[in-house]
Amino acid sequence: MAGNPMLVGMGNPLLDISAEVGQDVFDKYEVLPGNAILAEEKHLPIYKELSDNYKCDFIAGGATMNAIRVCQWMSQTPNTTGFMGCISNDEFGQKLQESVKNDGVEARFQIDENTPTGTCAVLVLNKERSLIANISAANNFTIDHLRANWSVIENAKFYYIASFFLTVTPESIVEVGKHAAANGKTFAMNISAPFLIEFFKDPMMQAFPYTDIVFGNETEALNFSEVHGFGTEDFQQIALRMAELPKETERPRTVVITRGQDSTVVACNGQVTFYDTTPLAPEQLVDTNGAGDAFVGGFLSELVKGSEVARCVAAGHYAAREIIQQSGCVFPPTPNFS
Repeated sequence: MAGNPMLVGMGNPLLDISAEVGQDVFDKYEVLPGNAILAEEKHLPIYKELSDNYKCDFIAGGATMNAIRVCQWMSQTPNTTGFMGCISNDEFGQKLQESVKNDGVEARFQIDENTPTGTCAVLVLNKERSLIANISAANNFTIDHLRANWSVIENAKFYYIASFFLTVTPESIVEVGKHAAANGKTFAMNISAPFLIEFFKDPMMQAFPYTDIVFGNETEALNFSEVHGFGTEDFQQIALRMAELPKETERPRTVVITRGQDSTVVACNGQVTFYDTTPLAPEQLVDTNGAGDAFVGGFLSELVKGSEVARCVAAGHYAAREIIQQSGCVFPPTPNFS
């Protein structure tokens, strides 16, 4: 990396290939508006078809990458963010690298020559969209690549990982978490999805003791409560219980639960605070995809500056509000957060 990013993310890099298509494409690939699915064999030709036959937007994607990109945009400061993940040295991989570079993120990609770059087809029809994700090379990140680039981790002070990465290399997450705990640095993780909370419970809880900040939305929080036997659907109590789970360091854990247009819940050190959002007029809403990632990116952009939690949350609300007024996880040239 050319610089020394303060914040480093690790995750599954995907190239979003977004195009407006007709109903015939939805029918051909048997997908429905509003769906988000993993690609099956029958879906695999769609990525080349979109690239060859439609006017496409190529946007760096994946949950962690989205948050890192938004953080970099909000920061407007070179070398604020870095990213690690696995791609291929193919056409889509090169487009992904170009997109990330243009966003100002310092990326240290692992290259898998034998597996295609992960992609996500974003099919748009009448403002409705369907997502078809093909993880591919992103699945092949190894802890050896992390260790070979360990100086990036040593030079950073903040780390962010979405739990989707638990399906790839949980040992890498724990290794970074241990480093953060041992050196008084900040380790943040997103619980990301109900299926991860349920089916990857053990690796998630192996990483959990190292987390200083945990993000999740209301659906994920309810699922976490159910899986861990909290016996409550009260978000205040869920946040408190999550914050009180075992931790490696004495610094109290902060838990942040977003709830769409409802107030955001933050628990830390036995106290809960609710932060109101500013409602968005329905006609201004374009696309809610990426709203949660954008919130995290905005939050982190203030966290790395040493801001108080209230301002971090306000930045998260601002970033999410901006992104849902765009098609895809894209943003204006400069933020207007004050």
